[in-house]
Amino acid sequence: MSNKGVFITGTDTEIGKTWTTQAVMYALKSRGLSVSGMKPVASGGTEADGSLKNDDALLIQAQCSTEQPYDWVNPFVFAEPVAPHIAAQNTGINIDITLITRAYNNMADRSDFVVVEGVGGWRVPLSDRLSTVDMVRALNLPVLLVIGLRLGCINHALLTAECIRDDGIRLSGLVLNGVDAGYAHPDQTLRTLVRSINAPLLGFFPHMEACDIAILAAKLDVTHLLK
Repeated sequence: MSNKGVFITGTDTEIGKTWTTQAVMYALKSRGLSVSGMKPVASGGTEADGSLKNDDALLIQAQCSTEQPYDWVNPFVFAEPVAPHIAAQNTGINIDITLITRAYNNMADRSDFVVVEGVGGWRVPLSDRLSTVDMVRALNLPVLLVIGLRLGCINHALLTAECIRDDGIRLSGLVLNGVDAGYAHPDQTLRTLVRSINAPLLGFFPHMEACDIAILAAKLDVTHLLK
């Protein structure tokens, strides 16, 4: 299994994983690398061209250096915007990690680097027996943790980092994202997290009402992801 990639998880849902995924892809492409991206499991899809598609997965697909089939970018998509194991149960679909691994390998064979975005947070189940960590182990990837700066984020970040390490997965870096425009003392929070979590800070995104991938990419240091 190739290790030329990274898995992006977060402290919660809606904290900037997709923005970070796109920014990492953009930054790596700016270094001259051929980059592909995945969102293996997505809840919340709409009909397009006769099949379900997820908006975040389409954004990731658009950032790929070369055209990649949607089925590789997003092997499992569900219409209902709920926890993926519930959506899968309700539709009678089994989330198959082997299929996800095959799609990843297809892109890894055609790219210098593959960025994989998780669904929700680190402990999200994929079925009664499988969870996000099983997928990450199958892909054999290090993890980048996106921390949404809002009330409670210090606790969520410390617990998530601890879980990742306890699961035997390498935490390759942190990205802090200013999701809450009114969040108090972001700089002190940053210092607390960097002091408490043994992983490099790869980026600190300001609050933005609309995503500008070039601006976010310019605030990233992706050097650690290439080691």
